[in-house]
Parts: sequence; C-alpha cells; structure tokens
Amino acid sequence: MPRVAAIQMCSTGDKAANLDRAAALLADAAEKHAQLVVLPEMFNCLGPGSVLKAGAEPIGGPTSQWAREHAARHKFWLVAGSIVESVGSTERTSNTSLLVSPSGEIVATYRKIHLFDCDVPGAEFHESQVVTPGDTIVSVPAAGVGTVGLSICYDLRFPELYRILALQGADVIVVPAAFTAKTGPAHWEVLLRARAIENQAYVVAAGQYGQSAPGLAWHGHSMIIDPWGVVVAEVGSDGDAVVVADIDPEYVRKTRKILPSLANRRPETYRFPNAASATSSSLKGATTQ
Repeated sequence: MPRVAAIQMCSTGDKAANLDRAAALLADAAEKHAQLVVLPEMFNCLGPGSVLKAGAEPIGGPTSQWAREHAARHKFWLVAGSIVESVGSTERTSNTSLLVSPSGEIVATYRKIHLFDCDVPGAEFHESQVVTPGDTIVSVPAAGVGTVGLSICYDLRFPELYRILALQGADVIVVPAAFTAKTGPAHWEVLLRARAIENQAYVVAAGQYGQSAPGLAWHGHSMIIDPWGVVVAEVGSDGDAVVVADIDPEYVRKTRKILPSLANRRPETYRFPNAASATSSSLKGATTQ
C-alpha cells in the first residue's frame, strides 16, 4: 500500500535555515518509505507581512528548484506545502502550493482560493490585503498513490472545495497549514475529520507548530485521517515531526460503496435561497456563522 507523510515544522523568516530543516525531515520521510510527502504552509519562509514580502519568489525560483531536487533525489511525490509566490511586478503575492513528481517535475500548481481574513482576538489576519486568491480547483493523478486533491489551511473551512475534489476523484486530499494556536484546539481536528468523512477520502494535514515570530503562534497537531474519519497517525503541538501512515485507495472505493453518500447526492435540488446569499458580501457582519 502507498505510504504518505505529513511534515511538521516551525518555520521562521530565515529561509536557508527553514530549507535545511525541511531537507532533513524529507530525508527522514524517505527513510520511512513515504511515497507522498506533504510540507506545511509557507514552509520556506514564515513571519509578518514584511518578511513574507521579502521572501516571495516566482515559480521556478530557488525554493521551486529545491523542491524538484529533493523529490527527484528521494523519488517520492512532494507537496511543497506552500510558498509566497511573487506575481510579476505587482506588490501582491499568491499563497501557492506545488505538486512535484518523483522525477522532479512540477505537475500541478495550486493557489489558495480562500484567504484568511479574520478578527478573532489573538488571531487577527487579513491575508486578502496582500494576497491574490486563486480561482482554480486542482486534483491530479499521482502514480502509485492515487488522485491527490490540493488545498491550503483556511480552505479547510469551505466544504464546497472538498466536495468538488471528491467528485473529481480525489483519493487523498492534502492540507498544508499554519493553523493558529487560537483556533486550532477547537477547530483543527474537527474540520479535518469532517472533510474526510463527508468526502470519504484520506486527509493528510501538515502543520506549522510553535511561534514563528511574536504574535504568530501555530497549533501543530499534524495528522493523517482515513475515509471513515479515523485519525490513523498524529503528533502533538511541539517539535519537528514526520507523521507517517499507509493508505489504501481501494478502501476509499469500498467506503464510498458501503456508505454511498456521494452517490446519494441530489444536486438538482441544491440551490441558494436567493441570489444574494450566494455572495460572500451578503454574509459580512452576520451574527450566525
């Protein structure tokens, strides 16, 4: 059976140190015979806005080349969590994940669709002020592993994305993340297990832990969840880690057959109550979430 790995680390603004640490963790994953490895969100550079802006790179830049080299060296599929992608000559960036093949080719690029704009006390972020959202849902067949669906962190709160990935045939959905220490205890595992259960797919969640900079603290608790919603491997909130589990694409198909919730959908009845409710602007300031 294929083996997957979720990398947990605490990245900072020191890109060279982050890549050195990530390289050691990838080597550990290779020693554990992982065939698909997922790095966390912004694994190469993480900090306040000025740090992220300074660390932005184009696709094809140093971190992309680093990811290609390590995937080819270890001969596994690599989800290069996400990086801050510079976009032409504009001041704005993208939060971008790369799927790299065992031959070192970038076979898919996913730009985070849902941007973290949040005013929870202790977790105030406004990602959309500097980041351009993606507009394409991405799933890719990965030989020897199954079809891989791509998502990033805050995407986890939007079940529509994950349902479409499941309908596109995703066996494994990856969630590189920097989930906040404030929201993580109540929400992280619950949301991950919900996405696995409702879409009957494996979920591989690789998180940041610790504190990247003052005011930037992360939940950790990287984990792998099976299509029945069982956490099959996990780690706590402290320390670098390689979380490993075997997956079985046939178990995905079996689960979808014995409990056919995807087949029992009735999309012809699914409609927003009115046109306004389909837009995010109509929900701003709503008291029921």
